[in-house]
Amino acid sequence: MRMTGKKGVLLVNLGTPDAPTRSAVYRYLKQFLLDPRVIDYPWLQRNLLVRGIIVPFRSGSSAKLYKKLWTSEGSPLKVYGERLAEGVARELGEEYSVELAMRYQNPSIEKAINRFKAENISSLMVLPLFPQYASASTGSVHDEVMRLLRKQQVIWPVNFINSFFRDENMVDVFVKNARQFDLASYDHILFSYHGLPERQLKKGDFSQSHCLKKKDCCSSLCLENQFCYSAQCFSTTYAIAEKLGLSKEDYSICFQSRLGREEWVKPYTPVVLKDRAAKGDKRILVFCPAFVSDCLETTIEISEEYAEEFEEMGGETLDLVPSLNDDPDWIRGVAELVRSKEVREVVLG
Repeated sequence: MRMTGKKGVLLVNLGTPDAPTRSAVYRYLKQFLLDPRVIDYPWLQRNLLVRGIIVPFRSGSSAKLYKKLWTSEGSPLKVYGERLAEGVARELGEEYSVELAMRYQNPSIEKAINRFKAENISSLMVLPLFPQYASASTGSVHDEVMRLLRKQQVIWPVNFINSFFRDENMVDVFVKNARQFDLASYDHILFSYHGLPERQLKKGDFSQSHCLKKKDCCSSLCLENQFCYSAQCFSTTYAIAEKLGLSKEDYSICFQSRLGREEWVKPYTPVVLKDRAAKGDKRILVFCPAFVSDCLETTIEISEEYAEEFEEMGGETLDLVPSLNDDPDWIRGVAELVRSKEVREVVLG
């Protein structure tokens, strides 16, 4: 008799407060920013900065933004994540057990792992929902899963998906969403990715001979920068642009959400917007391909804050290409990605 447990699939996104209140946002920001992979300062410096400055001062203003973002169903990041997990489970069928977790707050990774244990799964696949690898996102998810699994007497066969920055299904959904717009009517297109401190990029350069050593070090993938977040962002952009028939002059690659005074990955999105406005651009279309779900960084930061800034600079329109969210093609794409990365199952009997 052949007996095989289900294959566990853990989908993990960054996280969201439990509610759009200052206390909930305070808890979320504290857990998020105290992660040594997010703010990679020494323990004492990190705690003084986060507990003493950032969280007390930012939790109130961030709570106001989350109130604007919140829907009747809750946080969009969580709502879309739940729909994605449900859809992927349907696509994969009864041989699989699919759970959604958030790296910070709820639903937690630990609770998902406990549910897998209760089901006696035979293997585990961990898919962080970040197309491009970064230590502060994908790396942190992998770190937390390993921390929890090493407490177990038995550790399942585990497959960690590192990135999917050129996944064709992902690219195709962004392309489909972009074609809802009259691309020819825009003066320029921005591909805006979440930023990272340059320090973290340099730490990921094992050779210490490539990262930021020349102007265009991220413009193409090579052995030295194969895991570089910025280089993977460029690669994602090229894949989308190629399918849309865009030339290099039609678009710019930039990075948003800078925090603090240190140097982050450049160019910064607000600087690029200012430059485009100075050149006379009136209509801008923005992609955010670092995010699989529309969230604070897209719905509020891009569609409201940057749009308002662009208008103040003399621009007229700044539109956002919707993210992947719960698009049926994206759900099928995730299921295909899971199947293509499966670990060998344990067979009994």
